[in-house]
Amino acid sequence: MTRIVWLLCVVISMSSGCYLEQEDHRPNILMISIDDLNTFLNCMGYDVAYTPNIDRLAAQGVLFTNAHCQAPLCGPSRASVMTGLRPSTTGIYGQIKDENLLKASAATKDISLLPQYFKDHGYYTMGVGKIFHQHAPEGLFHESGGRVKGFGPKPSDGKYFKWSKKGTSTDWGAFPDKDIEMPDYLSTQWAVDRLNKDYNSPFFMAVGFLRPHVPWYVPRKWFDMYDTAQITTPPYLEYDFEDIPAIVDKIDDMPMYPSTQWAIENGEWKNIVQAYLACVSFVDFYVGEILKVLENSQYADNTIVVLWSDHGYRLGEKSTFAKHCLWDVGTRVPLIFKGPGIPQNKTIAAPAELLSIYPTLVDLCHLPPNPANEGKSFLPLFNDENLAWEYPAITTYGRGNHSVVFGNYRYIRYDDGSEELYDRQEDPNEWNNLAIDTINRDWNQITKLLQNLLPENDHSWSSYSGYEINEYFRKTSR
Repeated sequence: MTRIVWLLCVVISMSSGCYLEQEDHRPNILMISIDDLNTFLNCMGYDVAYTPNIDRLAAQGVLFTNAHCQAPLCGPSRASVMTGLRPSTTGIYGQIKDENLLKASAATKDISLLPQYFKDHGYYTMGVGKIFHQHAPEGLFHESGGRVKGFGPKPSDGKYFKWSKKGTSTDWGAFPDKDIEMPDYLSTQWAVDRLNKDYNSPFFMAVGFLRPHVPWYVPRKWFDMYDTAQITTPPYLEYDFEDIPAIVDKIDDMPMYPSTQWAIENGEWKNIVQAYLACVSFVDFYVGEILKVLENSQYADNTIVVLWSDHGYRLGEKSTFAKHCLWDVGTRVPLIFKGPGIPQNKTIAAPAELLSIYPTLVDLCHLPPNPANEGKSFLPLFNDENLAWEYPAITTYGRGNHSVVFGNYRYIRYDDGSEELYDRQEDPNEWNNLAIDTINRDWNQITKLLQNLLPENDHSWSSYSGYEINEYFRKTSR
């Protein structure tokens, strides 16, 4: 291209969409993380949810229906995704400031964080919103949009609509008046602006949405999409905890969150679900705004999109409205990949870990593997529908507490040696703890086999146990 033609193209591009050609043709990355998003999506079988944009993304790529976080808490889950290491390896079990991540333990001292790895291999890196626990370590991105402090506007009178207990931002109601007042709106506009620019090298863009993290506040129009008369509350068994270990009473003792019994007695359960779904539909719309701009851009055919949530969320299942647990409702998350080299309209039911996002993106972009990654690339699963996936999905909550999902089973072992075992096919709500049946040889044998899949490392760089994490939340103000 001569200089005159090049200059002409620049001038014309301002009005007619003539783009500068990207010199490096490796795929771009658009990573979308959504805070506290459980499986209440239409594409994951919850047909009450209005989530057309995430559903469409799933139809255009690969949807993992059995993906699990590595920690049911924002900070350690995101640290695991971004380091490519398990919480039991790093010792990061609780919340951690972004600037402390690389000095948290000996395991993270020399680690290359996911955006840094792409940066080191010639990618232009950008990020906005909640990506790590706060936003991102300073200087990690070439270009940062930062993050609005907190989780969005609060009523000016300082009062809460429904719930005001210390230790959580839990509350629900139609607020504020307009989307423009929400941090996620601002993050979307920042990302849209960047997708409309020219880049000479491939880019890595991370966009972190805050909703549906509490407080469940979004404008009234999103609430009006859902009629509480049409909402069915999630499965709940009042006496569910009668067959589980005593240690769970400590780990799951969270009076700062509403209990299911409280929601029933106060007629708020359907209202909470409505508020959560309103937040999900709000986020879905702005995910769609970003995807729409991407699809109409010069990067449409050469960008890998990965969408994930940092953990699940209980909406009355297992007696509360919170994350913080090793059961399916706390660990299972949406995970979607779409782009060049990825099949379309495919679902994968094999147990999958968010830990695998890092090596999968590296693989898809034809970068050299990072030997420090503990996750396994999904590329073999993309390419072979009949592949027998032999890896479990492991979640850790506090030092020494682990859940293993493999085959039809979930096995949980706590730091005092007590156990839970569930047949997820026969008992999807995980109400019947088979581990207490010590006479049944089949359950004993399965338990022994699953014990072998527990993390080899279980370092104590951090002092956090599951109980101590909950103590932290009790003592933390809103």
